[in-house]
Amino acid sequence: MSADWIEDDIVPAAKEAKTERDAEQRAAYETHKLEKRLCRQMGQAIIDFNMIEEGDKVMVCLSGGKDSYGLLDILLKMQARAPIHFDLVAVNLDQKQPGFPEHILPEYLTKLGIPFHIENQDTYSIVKDKIAPGKTMCSLCSRLRRGILYRVADELGATKIALGHHRDDMLQTFFLNMFFGGKLKGMPPKLVSDDGRHIVIRPLAYAAEKDLVRWAEHRQFPIIPCTLCGSQENLQRQQMSAMLKEWEKKHPGRIENMFSALQNIVPSHLMDAKQYDFRGLKVTGVASEDGDKAFDEDAFTVPPLPGLQVVPV
Repeated sequence: MSADWIEDDIVPAAKEAKTERDAEQRAAYETHKLEKRLCRQMGQAIIDFNMIEEGDKVMVCLSGGKDSYGLLDILLKMQARAPIHFDLVAVNLDQKQPGFPEHILPEYLTKLGIPFHIENQDTYSIVKDKIAPGKTMCSLCSRLRRGILYRVADELGATKIALGHHRDDMLQTFFLNMFFGGKLKGMPPKLVSDDGRHIVIRPLAYAAEKDLVRWAEHRQFPIIPCTLCGSQENLQRQQMSAMLKEWEKKHPGRIENMFSALQNIVPSHLMDAKQYDFRGLKVTGVASEDGDKAFDEDAFTVPPLPGLQVVPV
């Protein structure tokens, strides 16, 4: 009787403890996979676009949002294992928006033990003064930030400026330009600044936003909300974000396909005469990869992604 009682009481508790341990182990395993994926994607982006070279001093722009925290965090991991030497310096532009907790980033970066610089510029007042209420602030705000950060990069002797934009940002920009700007233009992983003096890189180019959200939760970054940029509800970028999330929900794999398309462009099958010499096309009698079989049906390769099917009509 006593043994039966003990078994009835203890065994369920033991099973519950085992279940909790299993859950913790699974969570740790998934987090380890996430870290490896983010590091692999950043490393691949750095290699593919030659983002960071021996002796570079990379200025990491830190806003206090999940993306820039993730950028700095993964760059530090890459710095520790990279086959080359490069330096990092974190830079935050304190725009003096009301309620901004200016102590958080200095405390975080001091604890992290890396060089940093806080640039104090009251761009908030300028933007609020020049932009009418209800209008989006990004156009003026980004121009002001860009000019200030370029100057700071010069003062710090930075050879590269790293921004925290990720894969989803790039796709949103592509659709923004197509829908509202009439251009097939995205957000490049690497570029020369408009003043011709700085190289800007986006090491998170291959990273998905959902992964950065999970990483921020795991690392418990001290997130600082921003009321100046992407948080504005009437932004067209917010519409693009909602559209992509809806597509990802209804059509798993579509986001990956679209991002792959940005890396596989065929100018001969578009309509920009500045990018391809349509006027100069001549019959050569020689087979060409740019040639087309005029009446062939479209053929698509089904990607190995769950939930995505191409059904022939």
